[in-house]
This record gives sequence, structure tokens and C-alpha cells, in this order.
Amino acid sequence: MIPTLETGRLILRPISLDDAPQAQAIFPQWEIVRYLADKVPWPYPPNGALTFIRDIAMPAMERGDAWHWTIRLKTDADCIIGCISLTRGAVGLADGVESNRGFWLEPRFQRQGLMLEASECVTDFWFNVLEMPLMRVSKALYNTGSRGISEKQGMRMVAIEERDYVSGRLASEIWEITREEWLARESK
Repeated sequence: MIPTLETGRLILRPISLDDAPQAQAIFPQWEIVRYLADKVPWPYPPNGALTFIRDIAMPAMERGDAWHWTIRLKTDADCIIGCISLTRGAVGLADGVESNRGFWLEPRFQRQGLMLEASECVTDFWFNVLEMPLMRVSKALYNTGSRGISEKQGMRMVAIEERDYVSGRLASEIWEITREEWLARESK
């Protein structure tokens, strides 16, 4: 059972099939998908959100390999503005490189600290509830917003490599933080 999580401004509700129509209406925007792994089909098909939720997200959640939440403002809890996910190991990555957290946010809600808030919440869940020893995330070099979140969370860049994204092959940064580092950060 995946819990609903809350922050000061957000409700993170476990993704469900009922979320497919809203996600489908929001997700297929170049500003959202360009720095996502190339496993995301582009152009995005009309049933892309339903297919992802039904065939990828829900089975992984049932196996205990992934945790997917929709992101909603507390002031409008019926409206999805993004998604955030945690994955155990290399689940769903074509290149086999471990990446444990991913997210997207509707562009009109970006640069307001909302994704940092959601990331803090799910990273805390990763380390304090799931008790995972390490979180590793990858991001396109040009994805400065995502890099800023990793920096603010005390992560460190451990590698640069080439990876395939919806927008093509790009330099990619791998960032990580250990459970001990996260817990020490929290106690300050």
C-alpha cells in the first residue's frame, strides 16, 4: 500500500487509472518531455498515459519496485499538476543505469519551489520509510532546474556520461546521496 503524502502546499496521491485522462491532457508538452528518458514515446500517443499507468506504473507498484504519485496543490486537490516517482534499482531503464527518482511538472507551476517540496517529501520516504541505503538520480546536463534540486538536497555529482533522452543523445549527470548523508542533513 502506497500512502498519500503531504507537504506544506502539496498532496502527493498514489497514481491510479482514474488519473490517466488528466495526465494525458498535461503531459505531452515538449517542455515536460524533452529531458525525459527516450523510453517515453514521442510524439506522445493518445493513450500514452493510460498505457503507462496500466502497463508500467501499476504493475511495478504492485511488485514493490516503484512508487508513483500525482502532484496536486492543496488548494485544488482534484487537479493534477505533475507526477513524481521512486524506483528500486534500474526498473524500466533501457541502459540499466540505476536512477531512483524522476518527476515532471506542468510548466506553469515550475520555478515556484513545488518540485523541490515534492522531492524533499519522497526522498524522505525513500530513506526513512523504505530505509534504502542510497538514492541515485540522473539528469540531462542542460536540465538546470533538476540539477538545482539535487544540489539543494545535498547530493553530489558522481559521473557524467552520454544518455538518450526524448530530445536526443545528451551529456547526463549522475547524482547521489546516501541514507546517512540524508539523515545527517535532516538533523542539522
